[in-house]
Parts: sequence; C-alpha cells; structure tokens
Amino acid sequence: MSYAKVLCVGLVGVTGHVVEVEADLAPGLPAVAISGLPDTALHEARDRVRAAIVNSGQKWPNRRITLNLLPATLPKFGSAFDLAIATALLGGAGELPLLPLERVVVLGELGLDGSVRPVRGVLPMVAAAARAGLERVIVPVTNAAEAAVIPGVHVRAVDTLHRLVSYVRDGTPLLEPPATGPAPRASGPDLADVAGQGLGRRALEVTAAGGHHLALLGPPGAGKTMLAERLPSILPELDDDAALEVTALHSIAGLLPGDGRLLRRPPFQAPHHTATVPALVGGGSGLARPGAVSLAHRGVLFLDEAPEFSKSALEALRQPLEHGRIRLVRTRGGTEYPAGVQLVLAANPCPCAKPAGDTQCECSPLTRRRYLGRLSGPLLDRIDVQVTLLPVRAAELMETGGANESSATVEARVAKARAAAAGRWAAIGRRLNAEIPGPILRRVPWRLPGRDTAELRARLDSGSLSARGFDRIIRVAWTIADLDGRDRPDQEDVREAIGLRTGEGA
Repeated sequence: MSYAKVLCVGLVGVTGHVVEVEADLAPGLPAVAISGLPDTALHEARDRVRAAIVNSGQKWPNRRITLNLLPATLPKFGSAFDLAIATALLGGAGELPLLPLERVVVLGELGLDGSVRPVRGVLPMVAAAARAGLERVIVPVTNAAEAAVIPGVHVRAVDTLHRLVSYVRDGTPLLEPPATGPAPRASGPDLADVAGQGLGRRALEVTAAGGHHLALLGPPGAGKTMLAERLPSILPELDDDAALEVTALHSIAGLLPGDGRLLRRPPFQAPHHTATVPALVGGGSGLARPGAVSLAHRGVLFLDEAPEFSKSALEALRQPLEHGRIRLVRTRGGTEYPAGVQLVLAANPCPCAKPAGDTQCECSPLTRRRYLGRLSGPLLDRIDVQVTLLPVRAAELMETGGANESSATVEARVAKARAAAAGRWAAIGRRLNAEIPGPILRRVPWRLPGRDTAELRARLDSGSLSARGFDRIIRVAWTIADLDGRDRPDQEDVREAIGLRTGEGA
C-alpha cells in the first residue's frame, strides 16, 4: 500500500476545520513534497517528522513522498499536523495498519527525539472535530485535560510517537486525560479595599450590571486603577458557552493554565500604554493572532493612562466596541475574532497630574484640552458611563470597621440585575442592556414616556448629545432600574443616567 490518510484539524482564527492529511509514496528519487497551502512551520515538518520516525525506531521510506492537506484551498498553520503526517506516512509505507485510526483526529507536534509536544488551540480544534461528528481524538498528553473539556468526545493522549505506533500496531493502551474537579473560586482584589469614592463605586456597579463601557477621570491616587481592577470581581461567572469561547481564545494564544479547566472568571487585560495596534487588536504576519481586545472577550479591557496610548491604537478600538468582533486581514487571509469587551478608560485630567487635583495644577487650559483631546469624540461617544473622581479625603482613607461593601455583596446585586435584563430581552436573543439596539428601545413596549425623556430630547435637539449618546443613556437607565428592582426606568433613573454620562450633578 502506498497511500494513507489520517484526520487532523486546522484553525483559521477561532474556527476549526477538519483536515485530511494524505500521504502517497511512489518509486523515484527520495524527496518530500507538501501541498495544501502550508505555512513555514509545516514546510519544516518534513525534517522534524523524519528525525522523529527514525529516533522512534521506525524505518524512513526512501521513496518519493507527496503529502497533501485537504481541503487544499484552506490555509494551514502551525505544527499541530506533525503527528498526523508521521502516522499517515508510516501507514502509506505499509508499516502501520491504520484501521484503528479511522475517524480519529490526531493532533500534536513532534520533537526530533520522537516526543509529542503540546500545541496551541487544542480546545477549538477538538470542538471542531465534535461539530463534524468525530468522537475520538488523540492529543499530546500536556493538552489532554484541555481537550477533555469538550463533552461527548473520547480523548486519549500520547507522549511519544512510539506510544502511538504501539497502539496502532499492537493495541497498547494510550494515556487517559487527568481527572479535574471544579475550579476553586479565584481570589483577587476586593471592592471593600476602595476607600470612599461613592460615585465611582456606583458607576462600577452600573457598568457591571449592564455591560457598559466606563471612563474614570481624576487626579493620581483618587482610586481609578483600584476601581478598574475590581470590576471583574463583581461580574458573574461565565456560563458554559461563554467559558468555552473565552477558553478557546486563550488556548489559541497559548495562555491557558495547565489544569485544563474552563476559564469561568471574566478575563481582565490591562496593556501598557506603549502597546502597538497589533498588540491591542491583534495582528502578526501571515495570519493575524488575537490581541488584547480579543483576550479580554467577555471580560474587561482596561486602558490606564488612556491619553498616553497612540491615537491609532485608540481609534482601532472603535469598530470592535461597536460590533463586538474584530476583523483582521493579512496576506495569508482574513481572520475574525470575538471582541465583546467592557472597555474601562482611566485618565488624569492633565499632563502634570498633581495629586492634590485642580487646585495645584500647573497646566494651561489649552494644555489640558489638548491632553484629554487625545481621546477622540467618536471614541468617548461610545463610553456609556463617564465619571470624574475627586481626591480621597483623610476621613474616608482612615475609616475602619468594614463600612465598604465587599465584591461578593455587589456581585449578588449585579447578578440579580443581569437576570432581570436577560429575562426581559430573551425574546430578541440578547442578555445585557448594553447590547440592545437603539431602535428596539424606541419602540413600543420599551419606549419610555415623553415626560421621562424630555431632558434627553432637549439635549439631542440642541446638539449637546448625539443620537448614539441618547440610546446609551437610555440603556444605562434600564440598568439602574434593574439594580433598584423596578420593571421600567422612571424620570429619576434617566436623570441619574445623564449624570453618569456627563458628570453633571456628581
């Protein structure tokens, strides 16, 4: 037999595609040709596979070898095809009976000594195999716990090519994935640590309950960073679908912990202000990799010292903030990643940033305008809640006795408010108030009475508020009503939402 086929999975973004790895061995001058749009890592597989086969005690076939990856029109990336290539090659050479690998997906990178190394993206690969109706997969032992997360898939692991050869040839059992229990609740910063800042705490709670974006302005030491870092602690845990999506993104980026558990806590990304556009939204040569905005999907993207970020990096966020996805086009093809984040911006009011606040500011009015002007109007128009924090007073800083609410207490209210919103919007397939399109909010039965929106309409007609801002204030008002346990927002809720948007009455 000179032909063999083994199944593998390739990734384009977060989407997996089943790939047939074909091997054909023909008489002629010894050579190896690989077709099917392989990248550089796949072209180099011929040398890794050759050394791994020989160092595993197998015979390398000195024939003309053609390896084809189907579908040939789909770009193939990475080293996850190594183990499938080696197995198909040995099957084509007549060294292995491949019947035990029928409808089995084989994933893994090979070391020169025949060891099977872990690869990125195993979770979405196994999920793609399950969607295609393939119920058995063989993965590197280090990735076994991660692969076993996908329900309905029989996962087995290998640590060497020799072990896989023994299984196919003699039926030697493969390794089983390790047992994993429920993940312990992660400990982290608690909202009780924040001194004072009643307005900031209220803004954070509204932001968490509705899925809104937040901007925090104020002098150094006011608590902007402390508040932002505690936003994930008051967000409810991710449900199964969201946890799979988030875990898959971190798997592609190679950032998953070794325990193989789903990531249940909303992620938190805080890139430095020197971050480039590719680092922020994704990029790289060939096929783009996910950036911070995708790694923060279903969680929080925090930009501290936001005016210090480059203008191009900030403006690149406008599209994913609006649509919840980021489309990246590179020479090897386009990739789309989820990017449904809650953006939190923190900024000092001016470059000198005196901790005492405006009373000691050394900046001219023009300098102050230029500094905050780095945050463009279109970007700020997408921020639902914008509050200015005042310096913390000594009485608030020295207060003891547990007067501040803990994250757990606030999270309970947030979860209740989110449940109310999810029940209300279930008919249109949405869960958070921040996700509701403006036209829906302006139609019966969700349209608010004219007396409750009179001030909003006046601001819209005067030009001090955009149509986007109008809708965002209405969304925040719904969130305030959910937190306070009311079925619909009233005039006071709209007024508070205006204050949280504009800073008036703070």
